[in-house]
Amino acid sequence: MAIQVAAVAVLLVVVLPLYIVYKPPVFIVNQLQRRDPQVLFHIPAARNVVALTIDDAPSEYTMQILDVLQANNATATFFTIGGQVRGRENVLEAILRAGSELGNHAMHDEPSINVPTPRLREEITEVDDMISRAYEAVGQNRTMRYFRPGSGIFSDRVLDVAKQAGHRTILGSVYPHDPFIPYWRINAWHILGSLRPGAVIICHDRRAWTVPMLKKILPEMRRRGYDVVSVSELLGPTPPT
Repeated sequence: MAIQVAAVAVLLVVVLPLYIVYKPPVFIVNQLQRRDPQVLFHIPAARNVVALTIDDAPSEYTMQILDVLQANNATATFFTIGGQVRGRENVLEAILRAGSELGNHAMHDEPSINVPTPRLREEITEVDDMISRAYEAVGQNRTMRYFRPGSGIFSDRVLDVAKQAGHRTILGSVYPHDPFIPYWRINAWHILGSLRPGAVIICHDRRAWTVPMLKKILPEMRRRGYDVVSVSELLGPTPPT
């Protein structure tokens, strides 16, 4: 009996909280959205549509990701790390020409919550300039500005800095923790098992396992009747229920 009680205690105290962090249930995502309405976690949708977001662009894998998106009639929002842009300006332009869009992920791969306010403002502005130059180079108007805080951790201060820069903060509701889990089958299982209309999916560029994961999930999402679009497309033509 004591062993059984201990097992239940471990399940409740350790395993269950970890699983909720790994794969939060719908009611928790809804609560997060209600608590911070200025942050986009998901949007209730009247049809099968999800937003695909890809952090840490551009990288040596971005063009492969674009090929997979194009093969599956999908678009995405690529959140740009400014420190990775030099020498890859043409990749940002390719993202836009492919029908996807660019968001701001600051200058470095670090938690934005740890970045002092003056430097965070400077970084957002610097990356914004890179993004705007890419839009200008391909002759497109940049109508929306999105910011995703580094490591997905934010505070009221970070939200205020983004808002003052004219950005909406974007997080998400489906996150396979793919920066830390280098197994594309597990990450694909996570995403497909969490799929629901209006979800915002977070995955990452700069990892070799992202391309095979997308090759698995995108055809399956199409088979299930889902459109996979950018954040702007999700917010635009998709009416709330």
